[in-house]
Amino acid sequence: MIPADDAARLRVLHQYQIVNTTPEKIFDDYVALTARLLNLPISLISLVDEERVWFKASVGAPAGVTSLARPDSMCSAAILQDTPVFFSDYTRESCELVNPATAEALGLHFYAGTALLTSEGTKIGVLAVIGREKRVFTPAESVLLQALAQLVSQTIELRARYLSADDLDGWEKAQRELETTLDDNFALARYLATRAQGINLEDEEVARLLKLRLERMSEVLRNRLES
Repeated sequence: MIPADDAARLRVLHQYQIVNTTPEKIFDDYVALTARLLNLPISLISLVDEERVWFKASVGAPAGVTSLARPDSMCSAAILQDTPVFFSDYTRESCELVNPATAEALGLHFYAGTALLTSEGTKIGVLAVIGREKRVFTPAESVLLQALAQLVSQTIELRARYLSADDLDGWEKAQRELETTLDDNFALARYLATRAQGINLEDEEVARLLKLRLERMSEVLRNRLES
């Protein structure tokens, strides 16, 4: 599960100064929204280091688990792919890419993850969702997970820009602006879930509303990155 260009990938990852750092609310909000929109109990943002996979943010995961050995994590497999990796019904026989004992300890039966990309296209981590029951991962869910991963990737890029400029105040202001937009998306997610007893991404109106909201947030990020 080690990419041929892993040494170069690791150099890029560490330039972002985000590995093994303390939690930040904006990333916590991203995983909470991802879990809500995809109706799954666990979501996480992982960063794939040389020997460990670090969780920058997680919701629903066992308390105190901040990292896994790289061979034990499905996220190590997800950075090898250009499209989302998913297992609808994980069993010991269905996947040899992760330590079975770790998967079973975490209650992993369903997994979907898509790579987090830098502005130059380097895969530094994964936005993932995990379920404890067998389920289907639809094309609409795959598109949504990739859109959310793009937002996380842009936010990591923005964080790095502010920190490299030693502009902590600018980063705080940017987070507050993003959190306001995320709060709006949470409100929409709660409304959609209540209206239809769950978010139906196959509903064209639901898909349109979510697409508009996520595009609005992406625009906020682009404006910040370009300023």
